[in-house]
Amino acid sequence: MEPSTGRAAAAHHTEHRIEVAAPVDTVYGLVADVTGWPRVFGPTIHAEQLELDGRTERIRLWATANGAVKTWVSRRELDPDARRIAFRQEVSQSPVASMGGEWILEPLPDGRTSVLLTHDYTAVDDVPDAEQWIAQAVDRNSNAELAALRGAAEAAAGAADLDGLELTFADTVEIDGPADAVRDFLYQAQEWEKRLPHVSRVVLREDTPGLQHLEMDTVAKDGSTHTTASVRVLLADGRLVYKQLVLPPLLSLHLGCWTLTTTPDGTVAATSEHTIRINPERLALLGEGTTVADAKAYVRTALGTNSTATLMHAKAYAEGTARD
Repeated sequence: MEPSTGRAAAAHHTEHRIEVAAPVDTVYGLVADVTGWPRVFGPTIHAEQLELDGRTERIRLWATANGAVKTWVSRRELDPDARRIAFRQEVSQSPVASMGGEWILEPLPDGRTSVLLTHDYTAVDDVPDAEQWIAQAVDRNSNAELAALRGAAEAAAGAADLDGLELTFADTVEIDGPADAVRDFLYQAQEWEKRLPHVSRVVLREDTPGLQHLEMDTVAKDGSTHTTASVRVLLADGRLVYKQLVLPPLLSLHLGCWTLTTTPDGTVAATSEHTIRINPERLALLGEGTTVADAKAYVRTALGTNSTATLMHAKAYAEGTARD
């Protein structure tokens, strides 16, 4: 993603603070582990560590900002002794001309932690209302991230069994056809309403190549319809990752990834992986007495069935392409 070449406007500085009822090392660990951000921070769709050299780290983030999906590369300087993490965008995306800041964590006497998140930025000078747009995005995302950080850190400090609410699983189908045809089938979700019997409605928007907003109605076995909305990212290595922003009520998190791997015999192993977190407050949706384990099994079956059906249709499409 190339940065804008417009002139930079005046510099701005913001600060957002919160106190967390958790030890400073617990909070620092959540901020330092950027690959875990999609599980912690609502606006973060996907995060990758590009390089790590001692305490210097290069990362790429995909996140929502004022309803739009933005991506950028940042360099971070991690200081676990001082519990500070400084960041600076190397490649910004319009209307941002430049942006940096710092996470500053301080232990409080009662075992709590003070968290200060700072930003300094400039806006592209020739984009209308750029400064207002950035100010709103920084304020909205900072408040959301700090609240999520507090929730995750306090749950971890209180020994809440968040891991017990989560489940990661995968389904794989072997396809004797070209990987490009399989990837096209999975990426061209605007065709799923016609191609997949369990999908009744699709609205797909792709304002930037490789970044998709996907809203979809899925029909369950009992005939009920569930509406979800996701952001999907096509990565450089061919993986298609996504995060659901509008979730079924039984879930508080759903991350997914479609991966295509060429096998030694020349076929394609197409894998659908899911990471989900059960919303324990909505267990009664499955009936009185439903346990977290029951809910996990239900979601695993439902998502696995739909994913496998999608992969089987992708198999028929790709193998038909190969025959043609």
